[in-house]
Amino acid sequence: MTRHFLFLLGSSRANGNTELLARKAAEQLPADVTRRWIDLAEHPLPDFEDLRHDSDHVRPSGDHTATLLDATLAATDLVIASPLYWYSVSASTKRYLDHWSGWLRTPGIEFKKTMAGRTLWGVTALAHEEEEVAEPLVGTLNHSAAYLGMRFGGVLLGNGSKPGDVLNDSAALAAAKTFFAQEPPLARFPYEVPSLATP
Repeated sequence: MTRHFLFLLGSSRANGNTELLARKAAEQLPADVTRRWIDLAEHPLPDFEDLRHDSDHVRPSGDHTATLLDATLAATDLVIASPLYWYSVSASTKRYLDHWSGWLRTPGIEFKKTMAGRTLWGVTALAHEEEEVAEPLVGTLNHSAAYLGMRFGGVLLGNGSKPGDVLNDSAALAAAKTFFAQEPPLARFPYEVPSLATP
């Protein structure tokens, strides 16, 4: 099966550190792997309105929501490239993920079944030296993938605050070279992972 990567850029700044790191990783993909880049700032979504119990969902058409839905469904590999904003994903990224709730109930697309077995990846730049502060972002992506039965390739982390800083992070650039080469496991919620503790 031909792989198709969808890179969703969730930064409020163009050409920021997260995008630079994502592009470094994308350079390593085989030539036959297609890639599409969508900047969420250029495809703004409306705030998600929860209509689960009082309205029928209709497939969106002719707007940014439709563009993002169609691009998501077409991707074998979905890359969330969001900077670490207040220790989680950016507002535009969170709004995109919120729309998954509506797509789960949109007739005719079987969103959860369609996404099952595909792979979710993350790329983020953070200003902290301590990578542990990104755990809420990692958890958001892992748990979202687990709910849909997707694989999770983890999050490529880079350090940077000012534009271009991440290009000085030699460890992140080295990790980018092999990030997409791994075979990601199925995502699991923490309660589904057997404890390694001995009784």
